[in-house]
This record gives sequence, structure tokens and C-alpha cells, in this order.
Amino acid sequence: MTFKVTILGSSAALPVRGRHHSAHALNVHEQFYLVDCGEGTQTRLGECGINPMRLNAVFITHLHGDHLYGLFPLISTLSLLGRKTPLELFAPAPLGELLESMYVMLGDTPAFEVHFHPVDTRQNMMIYENKVMEVWTVPLRHRVPAAGYIFREKRPPRNVRKDMIDSYGLDISQIVAVKRGEDLVLDDGRTIPNDQLSYIPYEPRSYAYCSDTMASGKVASLVEGVDLLYHEATFAAADKALASQTGHSTTVQAAEVARKAGAKRLLIGHFSGRYKDTGELVSEARAVFPDTEEATEGSTFEIAPKRNL
Repeated sequence: MTFKVTILGSSAALPVRGRHHSAHALNVHEQFYLVDCGEGTQTRLGECGINPMRLNAVFITHLHGDHLYGLFPLISTLSLLGRKTPLELFAPAPLGELLESMYVMLGDTPAFEVHFHPVDTRQNMMIYENKVMEVWTVPLRHRVPAAGYIFREKRPPRNVRKDMIDSYGLDISQIVAVKRGEDLVLDDGRTIPNDQLSYIPYEPRSYAYCSDTMASGKVASLVEGVDLLYHEATFAAADKALASQTGHSTTVQAAEVARKAGAKRLLIGHFSGRYKDTGELVSEARAVFPDTEEATEGSTFEIAPKRNL
């Protein structure tokens, strides 16, 4: 039931010592996903103990180099390592043309299939689904078309209460029906509601990645109640005008989005290289949203399951 995020890179346009370009690795039930792929991401995966061959899908927010330039060498490396499993790739539409051009210019088509899925950055919609998770797009406000992503764990199967199994002498077929959410009808005609017989073992978890973007009330509404929100905070509060000019957010604006969304925790990063003391940036955000942490490189943030029994 793993649900955790590892920070591979969290710098803005210019990398600085100790801060690489944007990339997060998400582990959901031991299935791995990459969100953004800045320069050096494949190296950072290895340094953080994550095997790139285990990646199921890559999600790119927008086509700026600090979120993208690590993708092409990553694909090349996976090919050299002998990957055969297709890789799902989600990004704004022009990336598909860029990939095809790269294959032609370099004469280097991967040994595995890259299934490209164009993302409509204007829509909030589900773009990926498997047995345990859904991925939804979050329209962002940046200088170029951009979409964030929210990863929502599906509700786990219901557990049947052992005392109810004993009390009513449930057989296998009845247990299976209760796990499906059905009520129990007894031989004497009584109906036992399902919520008396079973329970959801833990609450579904969620993680949202919002970068690059200006602060937006629409973003706050779309990520409402998220367990872990990563929101860019490129600039300090004093540089609000510069944030607006460049399509970015300040520390305080990121914190306000988290507060409006009712997020459980906030991660901030994508700091401009002009700031050497990131602790001051975190302090600014915490003044508005106390449960704020820095997206420190190499750190892993786990969302523990909230158990119901």
C-alpha cells in the first residue's frame, strides 16, 4: 500500500549547487511514475535508488527545458538497457512532434514503444487509470500551455468484519457479496446493511503536482482536500511583481492555494537561484500554511494510510 513521492529535482530555470531541475518520482503500490524530467533526471533516479526500468509512465507539465530536457537521454538509456515494455508518456501535444523529429535527426528509434498521449492543458480530466489509481489534469496559468497532475488512489476493496462473519455464519459467496458492497438478506427476511458488515480499510490518498503556474483559485478548487500538494514557489513574497511578470508564484501565494484547497500538507520548491537561504522561503509559506515543507532533493514524503479500524 505504498504511496510516496521522492524529490529528484526542485530548482527553477537555472540549476544551483544541491538543486537540480524539476522531477518527482511517485511510488503507488510499487508502481513508479515520473512527473517532469529536467536535465539529469536519469542520474538522480539512480542516486535515489529508483530503477528507471520500473517506470510505468512519465507526465510532463509543459515544454520548458527545465522540466523536459532530461526526457530524451532517459529514453535513450532505457533503450540501451534493453527495455521492451512500452512507456506511457503524457505531455502537451507539441512534444509528440519533437520526439519524432529527434528519432529522425539522431537515427535512434528506441527499442521499446513510447506511447505518446497529448494532454489538453485547458481541461480538468482523467487521462490515466489502472487498478489502484487515477490521474487527472489540472489546468495551470503559465507563459506557455501547462497542466499539473493529481494522482488519486482508488478506494480499496471493503473488508468484512470478522465478528459479523461469526455472528451470521457467512459463507464464501456471502462474504464475496458483502465485499462488493451488497447488503445481507437473512433467511427470515431481515436485511443487514452493508456498512454494519464491512468497512473501508483506509481512506484513498492523493498527491498533486502544480508547477509552473501563477497562483489560481481554480487550481485550489481542483486539488481540494489533497493529502500532499506540491506547488511551485519560485519567488519570495517581496518579489510578487516579478512572479506575475514571469507566470510564477510566490511562497505566500503557494501557501494560500494550499489553505484554500484544504490540503493536508504543502511542499514548495522550484526556487529561483537568486535565493541562497531557502529556509526563509519556507518560513514565509509557513506563516500562512503551517504544514509546509521544502521539497529538498533526495527527500521522500510518504502518505501513510489513514486506517478506519
